[in-house]
Amino acid sequence: MGLNETPSGERVRIGFFGVRNAGKSSLVNAVCGQQVALVSDVAGTTTDPVRKAMELLPLGPVDIVDTPGIDDVGELGARRVERTRETLRTCDVAVLVTDATRALVAAERELISLFEELGLPFIVVRNKADLLPGEDTVTSSGSAGVAARGAADASTPEIVAAPDAASAPDAASAPVSPARAEVLASARTGAGINELKEALAHVGGSAVHERRVVADLLSPGDKVVLVVPIDSSAPKGRIILPQQLVLRDVLDAHASAMVCQPGELADLLAAVHGIRLVITDSQAFQKVASIVPETTPLTSFSLLMARYKGDLRTLAEGAAALGALTDESRVLISEGCTHHRQCEDIGTVKMPAWIRGYCGANPTFEFTQGHGFPDDVSGYDVVVHCGGCMLNEKEMRWRQSVAARSGTPMVNYGAAIACVHGILERSLRPLM
Repeated sequence: MGLNETPSGERVRIGFFGVRNAGKSSLVNAVCGQQVALVSDVAGTTTDPVRKAMELLPLGPVDIVDTPGIDDVGELGARRVERTRETLRTCDVAVLVTDATRALVAAERELISLFEELGLPFIVVRNKADLLPGEDTVTSSGSAGVAARGAADASTPEIVAAPDAASAPDAASAPVSPARAEVLASARTGAGINELKEALAHVGGSAVHERRVVADLLSPGDKVVLVVPIDSSAPKGRIILPQQLVLRDVLDAHASAMVCQPGELADLLAAVHGIRLVITDSQAFQKVASIVPETTPLTSFSLLMARYKGDLRTLAEGAAALGALTDESRVLISEGCTHHRQCEDIGTVKMPAWIRGYCGANPTFEFTQGHGFPDDVSGYDVVVHCGGCMLNEKEMRWRQSVAARSGTPMVNYGAAIACVHGILERSLRPLM
C-alpha cells in the first residue's frame, strides 16, 4: 500500500524531540528534502507540532513530526510543551536532537528516560557536527556516521543498537529494550543525513509488528460478506476507512469478499453457500443479526478495529458498565476523528439514545473529538470510544491505559452497540 492510500493511523510516526535551538526543524527539513518547518536562530521558533507524510524506504510510509522545544518557558511555553508530550505518546519512533558541541542537558536526559520508560525505539542525533573540531571531515552527506562519539564527554550516555532479544544470553527472562542508535550529523551541510535515514529505517523496523485486521481469521478461498449501509451519513462516492481496511485484508488473505447493503443481505445469503464470516457496520447490527443464521459467524467492522488497534477483551468487558448507569452517572463519548456532526450522528445522537434505552436512565453525556482525550477519566462512570480508525495503535492503547489507571471501564462503539442489542457474545465469538 503506497503513501497515497495509507491513512495517517497506518503510517509509522516518527517524532523529533529536544530542547530549543538544537536544530530539530533544520534536521526535519534535511530528512524530508524540503522546507517543511520554519527555521531561524531564535529559540522557540516552532510553536506547534508540524507533520509531513513521506515515504522512507525500506520502512515505507511514515509521518514525520517536528515538535516545540521541551524546555520552552512561560505560560504559552508550558502549553507548547504539553503539545510536545501529547505528540510523544502517539509516536512509534522518537528522535532526540542534541547539540554535538556540548554534553546532554537535564531535559535531554529526561527525554531518554521517558523513551525507555515507554519502550519507544529512539535515535540520538548529535546535530551541528560541522561546528566540532575537525569540521572539514563532516562537510558532505555520508561522512558522519552511526554511533559516532566525536566530542561527547563522559556524561553522554552510551547509545547503541539494542541486541536481538532472541540472541540474548537469557532471552526468556531478559527485559525487552527499545531499539536505539546514535548518529552524528549536520543539518547545515547534510553530513550524516543518509546515515540518519538508514538508522530510522532500521530502528523504525523494530516498531512495526505484523497486525492483521481480519486476514488471520481467514483461509484462502473463504467467502466473506461485508454489510455496508449507504445512508445520509455515508461519505459520497466512497466507503469509510474501516470498511476499506477490512476489504483489502480479505483480498490479501486470498479470500473472496461480497459487499451489500442490509436490504440485499437475505437474498445474497440465499444465493451463496458456505459463508465463512459476515462483517457488518455496527449501526446495522440488530437488523443483520436477525437475518444471518446463528450458525454463520457474525461480527462488526468496529470490533475488528478494536482488536486491530487496542485490547479487544478489555473493551468488551467494559460493556458491562452500561447496564449499571443511573441518572447521576457521567458518560464520556470520545471519537478519534473530527468529522462534521450530522442530525443522526452516531456519537452525539444515536449512541446516547441506545444507552438510555438499555440502562433505563438518563446519564449525563460529554463528548470529545480528535486528539482531545483527557489525561484523567476518573470522573466518568464509563468511556465509550469509537473504533479508532484514524488513530494509530500507540494512541489507542494510550487511551485505554488512561482509562485503566483511572479505574474507569472503557468500551468501543461495536461492543456497546452489540451489548445494547443483546448480541455481544455472538459478535465476539469469531474473534476471541
